[in-house]
Amino acid sequence: MLFQGYDMARLLVKHSRRANSSNMRIDAGEAMNRRTVSDGRLFDTAPMHSTRPLRSTTVQRGDRSLGWDETWDDVLASLAVRTDARPGRVSRIDRGWSTVWFSPPSGGTAAGSGGDVVRVRNIGADVAVGDWVVVSGDGERVEAVLPRHSAFVRRASFEGQRAESHTIAANIDFVFLLHAIASPPNQRRLERELVLAFDSGARPVVVLSKRDLVEDASEVERRLESLRAVAPDVEFHVVSSFTGEGLDALRRLAAGYRTIALLGASGVGKSTVVNALVGDAVQRTEAVREGDQRGRHTTTATNLVALPADPVGSAGWLIDTPGVRAVSLWSSGHGIERAFSDVFDLMDHCRFRDCKHEEEPGCAVRTAIDEGRLDALRLESMKRLVAEEAALEDEQKARLKAEDRRGFRRRKT
Repeated sequence: MLFQGYDMARLLVKHSRRANSSNMRIDAGEAMNRRTVSDGRLFDTAPMHSTRPLRSTTVQRGDRSLGWDETWDDVLASLAVRTDARPGRVSRIDRGWSTVWFSPPSGGTAAGSGGDVVRVRNIGADVAVGDWVVVSGDGERVEAVLPRHSAFVRRASFEGQRAESHTIAANIDFVFLLHAIASPPNQRRLERELVLAFDSGARPVVVLSKRDLVEDASEVERRLESLRAVAPDVEFHVVSSFTGEGLDALRRLAAGYRTIALLGASGVGKSTVVNALVGDAVQRTEAVREGDQRGRHTTTATNLVALPADPVGSAGWLIDTPGVRAVSLWSSGHGIERAFSDVFDLMDHCRFRDCKHEEEPGCAVRTAIDEGRLDALRLESMKRLVAEEAALEDEQKARLKAEDRRGFRRRKT
């Protein structure tokens, strides 16, 4: 039987094999400590590239307090750069220009005072906030982009039939997926966010904001459990920016110069959470609406923000992003298998390897649905995402073939 035009049994078998691969069984925490993605390799969504010929020499290291670690040392040592080139971290992107920090500013945002900051052209370089780049000695341009440990990437826009990707944040350790607990739980959106977060190579954490707007503790627990049902292996935190509840736990995750990407829909309180974590009004906020307890869209650009140091002096970093209305898949990593690990665990116990999980005898998935251990909507949601990923792969293959044909015609003329 076809599902949205695809042989779902064949696709599910492929995903089940990936879910059972040895690469999938690496502990996420262990992978994070190694600053590598789940399959143990250096994340390469941004291959090292240069915008102009460079002369081989030794270049100074990046600032550790910005999140630099030894894994970039070897890469930098092998990179041919001019003697006066410097590595820095991108804190903001503005229409072909990058704001790059060489040392932390004192103001907390990309416009902060102090520190060593430069604004450079990034023409020819695929740069995102959080990237480590090599800046020319004259401070005029980005000359090279270092490989990324991780990157949160989603489908951004279309040019006719051509899909484009958008890297929201690079070199991140955690992805905070922000939902307002004062609003009805949106399980389907969280599932999509988790797929992207797992694909990023970072560790997802669900943060439920606006705790102070829900007086009934039992209602808080009900909404929390509703979201936990679709994120069984993910860490949750319930916070209030006004009372301070839960914020210290979030700050501890960033300690040690780690970087957190904060993502969520418009109006869930991202800017308020950022201000509360930083301890200063670094982002503009608006009052919530009475009807649905949602705020207005206020964050208009992605920024790297400094978080306060913990008692031993080890600070962290936060990448605040504009509200994301549509959550569309882009890559085809292990995100679906990780986000739906409970479903794939059940699939392992089906009698038939090519089970469609519909009416087949011995289907462990249907048994779990009948017994109330699995929501049928969760299975359908997973199938939609599997079909969406397959459609994306087909589109990308067609695009590559078209580009190859154009290149072949140019070579013949």
